[in-house]
Amino acid sequence: MSATPTRPDRIAVLVSGRGSNLQAILDAIDTGTLPARIVGVFSDKPSAAALERVEPALRWSASPKDYASREAFDAALGDAIEATQPDWIVCAGYLRILCDAFVERFQGRLLNIHPSLLPKYPGLRTHARAIADGEAEHGASVHFVIPELDAGAVVAQARVPVRPGDDADALAARVLEVEHPLLLAVLRLAVAGRLAERGTTTTLDGHALFTPLLLDSAGALRAPGANGPV
Repeated sequence: MSATPTRPDRIAVLVSGRGSNLQAILDAIDTGTLPARIVGVFSDKPSAAALERVEPALRWSASPKDYASREAFDAALGDAIEATQPDWIVCAGYLRILCDAFVERFQGRLLNIHPSLLPKYPGLRTHARAIADGEAEHGASVHFVIPELDAGAVVAQARVPVRPGDDADALAARVLEVEHPLLLAVLRLAVAGRLAERGTTTTLDGHALFTPLLLDSAGALRAPGANGPV
């Protein structure tokens, strides 16, 4: 007897802006390089351009101003996400801080892409802060989300140089170029069942990952010092 095919992992995506990382996910799914399915796109900004990248049936949005509290908004958002039965929830340019109850509800399934080499520069204005501090290197990180802002275990990072004369916009554009392949490389590990969160530690193939994986020039993830991709 042939084995029963496994269904593609179901991914819910949280967005607040243009949705370029969402588009990268959609393109990878369409080309067959990411065996997954988008089951919903969720936003705290009903006018977010990212919502237009998927069909109306996959969109959910609401303004936090219409809710009595931050917790009430996040509960409604969580209920909408839960209804889609996602395997993974990806914050891809979602600019609102999630409350503790939401994070705990989806613990171990909640990933975020952040435009800095964490633990440096959590929060906003990462590019301008890196330039002001005279950093020679900047980049992006994908990490598990915990209640503390941008403090969860980092799965992987991509590095870019900070060049003389860079302003925040120029550096942001260079970082965005590596964000897309970085996020996709991590999601491939996730949907393959190779990635997990165990407390404050990330595990890869069941083994603790104490140092973030690094994205190489070919778009593959490697352990620091390793000769081949993971």
